[in-house]
Amino acid sequence: MTDPLTSYGQSRKARIDALAATSVAESGTVEEAPGLSLIASAWQRLRRNPVFLLGAFITVAFVLLALVAPWVAPHDPAVGYLLDKVRPQSNPVPGPEPGFPLGADSRGRDLLSRLIVGARQTLIVGVFATLGGFLGGLVLGTLAGAFGGWVDSLVMRIVDVMLSIPSLLLAVSISALATRPSQWTVILAIAIVQIPVFARLLRGSMLSQRSSDHVLAARALGIKQSAIVFRHMLPNALGPVIVQATLVLAVAIIDAAALSFLGLGNPDDRKPEWGQMLGQSQQYLADYPHLAFWPAACIIVVALGFTLMGESTREALDPKSRR
Repeated sequence: MTDPLTSYGQSRKARIDALAATSVAESGTVEEAPGLSLIASAWQRLRRNPVFLLGAFITVAFVLLALVAPWVAPHDPAVGYLLDKVRPQSNPVPGPEPGFPLGADSRGRDLLSRLIVGARQTLIVGVFATLGGFLGGLVLGTLAGAFGGWVDSLVMRIVDVMLSIPSLLLAVSISALATRPSQWTVILAIAIVQIPVFARLLRGSMLSQRSSDHVLAARALGIKQSAIVFRHMLPNALGPVIVQATLVLAVAIIDAAALSFLGLGNPDDRKPEWGQMLGQSQQYLADYPHLAFWPAACIIVVALGFTLMGESTREALDPKSRR
């Protein structure tokens, strides 16, 4: 009678010998897949992320609407087409009617046309304020992260002082200093408020680049400090800052609307802006809430679009937060 353990051992040996005798062609080959860059890998995740797609759709729709606003608006936003129907006592705000689906404001101007054209002014304020904050933060963050020492300490103390003041309060204070409020005073105020955000983020990215292998190799080869900063450190540190700009753009739009609501924005309402429209509607809020609802809804939706797109991009590019 054969021992079961011996039989089992012989069967295993036979299987191992059969596998060893199998040729490489019979066993198959492993196909080599090309490597992916960080951006390509992030894009593969983003295009399957419904949150990013929703944010990108809202953002692209808003930008396109702002670009073609003067040609898409059904009426001139500065002309009071329904002014003859405005009755200060009985009907201060004309309601919807054919050709004017959202009605008019207290001066008889088409509300839908003002919302459409207001998208352009809102985009201008948000983009230029973010760009100004980005450039200011780029200068301070580069100085602090590249040189260190007393330069880093001085820049960071200035940034800490600016961050210690609530952003909206600082923006209101800067706007109030202007003798004549305008759209550019709003842009300047919001840009100054955003500078410390970009400066601190860029400084952190630059400090992480200072100890990286390619920077140490450049120093060992005797490359000048300016070339190391602008050709090796800064380009590799800009990624997180650019992603942060999409989030800051949403905040800039909200802050611009707040300043216009407080009367610190452009006083010329012939060029409508959503925050300005929101401020002008407050005296009719009890009886005609739609005057405030539509610009407020536009601000919320656009800010949400930029926030969703920015957060999704940050998660896709950051290895620590990938899902």
